[in-house]
Formats: sequence, C-alpha cells, structure tokens
Amino acid sequence: MDLAQAIRLAQNNGVDLVEIAPNAVPPVCRVVDYGKYKYEISKKEKEAKKTSHANEVKEIQLSAVIDPHDLGIKLAHAIGFLCEDMQVKINLRFRGRQNAHTEVGAGVVKKFLADLAPWGQANSDVRIVGKAINLMVNPLPRHKRAKHPDEANRPAGAAPKAGAEVETTDDAPAAKPSAPAKVVRVDTNAAAAAPTLNNPFDQLSLPPTTPPPPAS
Repeated sequence: MDLAQAIRLAQNNGVDLVEIAPNAVPPVCRVVDYGKYKYEISKKEKEAKKTSHANEVKEIQLSAVIDPHDLGIKLAHAIGFLCEDMQVKINLRFRGRQNAHTEVGAGVVKKFLADLAPWGQANSDVRIVGKAINLMVNPLPRHKRAKHPDEANRPAGAAPKAGAEVETTDDAPAAKPSAPAKVVRVDTNAAAAAPTLNNPFDQLSLPPTTPPPPAS
C-alpha cells in the first residue's frame, strides 16, 4: 500500500500509523492505537523479565564443617534467589576425613533444606553420590511462597533506607522554621577597663609616672 493511502486510512479510522519493521523492504507498518500499542509492548517486556529469572540457576556451596554464621548467610542468599524465581543448586563436597562421617554433611544439607521449605522445594532426596551431595531446589509458586524476611519483618510506616526517594504531598505539615541565632555583642574596650574580681592590685594607687628627660 502506498504511504499516502496508509496515512489516509489511519486518519479515517481515528488511529495511528506505526512503523513496526523499519529495516524491512518495504518497511512494515500497522494501523493501530499508538497508546494501546505501547502498553502491549511494555506488558510483554515485563512478562519476559519474569520468565528470564526462572531459567537462571544459582549455586550454593556448603561444607560438612561450615560455621553456623556462614550457614545463615548462605541461607539468606538462597532465600533471596528463590524469591526472585531462580533455581538454587546445593553442592557439598566431602574432603579427607569427612568421607568417614558423611552423615554429618547429610545432616547439614537436610537442615538447610528444612529452613528453605517456606520458599522452595528440593527436586530429590538427599543422596550421597561419590564424594558429594548435589541437588536442585525449585522456588514455590508465588501464592504458596512465604514473603522475603526483609519484607515480612519491616514494620508498617518504617523509614526507608538511606538513598531511597520519599514521596511528599502538599497535605503534609510544613516544617517549623528554626529560631534565628542570638547575636551577643561584647564591648572589648569596656571589658578590658573593668576591674577583675578579687584582684588585690586593683585597689592600689600607683604614683604618676614622669616621662624621661630628652636626650641631649
């Protein structure tokens, strides 16, 4: 269709002529409502972002002799990944004498999975294959998943973090202006002439001094 005919067709229908593929030969256009078209594009981009996280896999390395504090940090990372719809791969390797007591490492993994239960579910039981334990944890659906601990523990009306933008309204009371600073003027000459309290030398009268004779 000729460009002039396409523009006339869009004007007659009260819509816009939007160029879809400018690099095509000939260029491809659509007769649509431009506002509605932009809304559909943004909706598709949001859906693509949601599904892109579902294909990501984050790995968490554990140890049979891991410190409880380190275990808590790794648990917080795993919860954050699951809340973003990512899969979590748990990996624990036995080293040296740890192979003689693999039940210790298995207990660490079982406790880790029990703490992750409100946010994700393992795709298999804890099994020792060779000298390691490997398994995947899939995030639960959003309606069955617990909230992120940071969101659940944040009290209502809590102050935002530093650097966050705060929305203000005209209904909010204006801050009271601070009182002007008080200016105190001190006469240094009067202060120097005033006698010092409890100074015994202020009560003595000194004889007048005579100027020295001029030199001959």
